Amino acid sequence: MRLKSFYADTMTEAMKMVRDNLGEDAVIVATREENGGRTVRVTAAIEPGFELGKNGSAAAPDSWLQYDDEEEEGAIAEELTEVLLRHSVPESVMDHIISCATVMALESPGTALVAAIEHLFTFDPLPVRPHDKALMMVGSPGSGKTLAVAKMAARGVMNGLKIGVISTDTVRAGGIEQLESFTRLLNIDLKKAENPEDLNHILNDMEGFDQVIIDTQGLNPFEKDDIRNIAKMIGARDIEPILVLAAGGDSEEMGETARVFATLGATRFLPTRIDIARRLGGLLAASHQGSLSFADAGNTPKVADGLKVLSPQALSKLLMPGAYRERRPEQLKRTGTRQ
Repeated sequence: MRLKSFYADTMTEAMKMVRDNLGEDAVIVATREENGGRTVRVTAAIEPGFELGKNGSAAAPDSWLQYDDEEEEGAIAEELTEVLLRHSVPESVMDHIISCATVMALESPGTALVAAIEHLFTFDPLPVRPHDKALMMVGSPGSGKTLAVAKMAARGVMNGLKIGVISTDTVRAGGIEQLESFTRLLNIDLKKAENPEDLNHILNDMEGFDQVIIDTQGLNPFEKDDIRNIAKMIGARDIEPILVLAAGGDSEEMGETARVFATLGATRFLPTRIDIARRLGGLLAASHQGSLSFADAGNTPKVADGLKVLSPQALSKLLMPGAYRERRPEQLKRTGTRQ
């Protein structure tokens, strides 16, 4: 089978692109909102040897992902279904993964899961080099924002960067003290901002820093006043909000939370506590429903151990540790993975 994704402003436009380029025989494998719901992506499949659409505008062959092996799909679909059910993956997300994995006709469930995740989800690690925008960690109370800020700051210092750290968590008892205990060890002067005006002033003083990382107070994503207040903080300057989500939560609720933060400008999220979570379906739901890219992940409470780089292979291994195995170079080539 061949897979190709089409991007458009509306679902109607995307479906028309599929028909014009691939014809009526194309099978829709998955649909996904992108850019916070402002665009959509439709992934379609068609048998090899098809003819170009009537407008002749289909992409060159090397832009396709091709899966031509003939193999029994039932066992793979059954095993993947069992795994995804165990992780409480929502039905809509599960359908996309199973459809994409089985249409590829790969030789093992682990390889099929890697390829499906690789095609359906996006991965955008947090910067390790100088970054123009300040990064603001946002999320619900107890999600691990402060620890994520400390880990990012430690990584920046270890890489020789000039790091600025700001906290807007000035109300919660112990919020400032917890972060200050980390920044003091890193020889970073923690700054405190109580309102957008304070934050803007401090960011002016930090012009020329390689990275600026902002910790925030935990908020209720379903409380209008909380959302209004954090939106004002984000709007103080050109700030990128990074959603921090603790793994193991209810899948539907995590998906709804991701959609809320996507409206605030979040385009990626940082999962935490993946070392102790046994149900990771909420992470897939958050990415799918919020159109968010996976960033790094927290898998230890120790600041010195840093953040874990997430990739399709790493995420698949978390979901299906027993079946995942390293793919050979020829498999990587077939699934379109860039080395």
